[in-house]
Amino acid sequence: MTDDTDSFFDKVYKTRDSDGTRALYDDWSTRYEAEVAQQGYATPGRCAQALHAFLTDPDAPILDMGCGTGLSGLALRLAGFTTIDGRDLSPGMLEEARKKEVYRDLSPIGPDDPLPEGYSAICAIGVIGAGAAPLSVLDRIVEALPSGGLTVFSFNDHTLQDPAYHGRVEALIGEGVLREHFREDGPHLPGMNMNATVYVLEKV
Repeated sequence: MTDDTDSFFDKVYKTRDSDGTRALYDDWSTRYEAEVAQQGYATPGRCAQALHAFLTDPDAPILDMGCGTGLSGLALRLAGFTTIDGRDLSPGMLEEARKKEVYRDLSPIGPDDPLPEGYSAICAIGVIGAGAAPLSVLDRIVEALPSGGLTVFSFNDHTLQDPAYHGRVEALIGEGVLREHFREDGPHLPGMNMNATVYVLEKV
């Protein structure tokens, strides 16, 4: 891993506001895929396969929230899903995502914009956590989902050091808002010895 890569991974976990996050990911967009691939980025494939186990309709509309350069959309397509829309804060990342040609629609979204409705599943793959989207995005996902809708998301080791993330998931399950179908810890960035927990939850 180069020193430049070190600096991006270091910066991303220190970024605390949406403007800083957007600027960082815009700057990183053209090199992002090569650098995460160098670390064995496993979370998109893990999330797509986990969702596939519970969403049996391959044509069901899916929102890829925080789609980045489209690695998550590509994983969803490889899992058999055909109708995928993407939203991201970073215009630079969206430009890279368009090159994948796996999305029906790609649009920017602001940090406080409501999520679009009408999706059978909303994904936040490697999105919520330190240096990325705030925990409140999980509540926005829940609000946008219909009853019976699914969400798949991941929290990496760095994020789970803050008990608020696990605590919010447990609260939503305990309150009967969400029903848990799947939870598994596994590889995230093996080259950095970092794992992530993948969740599949259903809105009750």
